[in-house]
Amino acid sequence: MDINYLESAKKQFEYYKILGDKTFAQIPDEKLFWKFNDESNNIAIIIKHLSGNMLSRWTDFLNSDGEKEWRQRDAEFENDIKTKEELIQKWNEGWDCLFKALNALKEKDLSKTIYIRNQGHSVTEAINRQLAHYPYHVGQIVFIGKMICNEKWTSLSIPKGNSTNYNAEKFSKPKHNEHFTEEFLKNKPKDE
Repeated sequence: MDINYLESAKKQFEYYKILGDKTFAQIPDEKLFWKFNDESNNIAIIIKHLSGNMLSRWTDFLNSDGEKEWRQRDAEFENDIKTKEELIQKWNEGWDCLFKALNALKEKDLSKTIYIRNQGHSVTEAINRQLAHYPYHVGQIVFIGKMICNEKWTSLSIPKGNSTNYNAEKFSKPKHNEHFTEEFLKNKPKDE
């Protein structure tokens, strides 16, 4: 492992944050609180849960257990947020905490042991754990967004029926070794 792992992880987190941001931009404010049924979470609850998890996991990342005593996980699934502004603030607060922690890490930190609910993880394992968890929930947000917007949805990946054209355009260009460029973050299909 080297510092490229940290850069790669940051870019992946950035990408999934962008997917969420682009979904919120398409949804009418009041629909952020819409639920398919009583057992479903709405986008607001998913945001609240993600933010709670991020604040708990990434605050004092190297030194204290990732499940903080002050976290109220069960309350994350109760909707007490009423406006899109509050939701976006909570969303950004969680991501800001994550990126602050990641930006502070050094290559030598990757093999350190941190704890989540008293279970040891290398820093790399802890990052990978969250790289699996957050995209899972962002995928739920995108799916709910598609349900809400229906035919008004603007695809965040290769639109249906456009794979051939998309691939032809990509293969018409020379190969390059640039990883995670700005173009990548803007255009990378989530369904690769």
